[in-house]
Amino acid sequence: MSEWLAWILMTLGAAFLLLAGVGLFRMPDLYSRMQTATKGSTLGIALMLLGVAVYFDELGVTTRALLVIFFFFLTAPVAAHMLGRAAYILGVPLWEGTIGDELKGCYDKKTHRLEDPFSGSSSHGQSEGRS
Repeated sequence: MSEWLAWILMTLGAAFLLLAGVGLFRMPDLYSRMQTATKGSTLGIALMLLGVAVYFDELGVTTRALLVIFFFFLTAPVAAHMLGRAAYILGVPLWEGTIGDELKGCYDKKTHRLEDPFSGSSSHGQSEGRS
């Protein structure tokens, strides 16, 4: 029974990795490609490692697999966010079919600060006296 479950998990993981790869070619701009690659590969790797953990059914292998899954869920979205922010700062264009640019007019390229459009104050990672 555990071999079948491991096989199903690994097949689903491989399918998500394949879809992430296809998404890199099919998406129209950098931002969409990053989203596809990050979500698809993170889920694919997690499913494949869960399949490995189920197949071997040992505490050491399961612990390592869960730690690697945790590492991927922690680092992949942060890396994608940082790459997306760098791309936006450098002026990588959005796809012409993009519905809205929520950062347009809020980002000061000289000071690299993000202005809050609702309060007019800077929100660059510090609370600045807010309670």
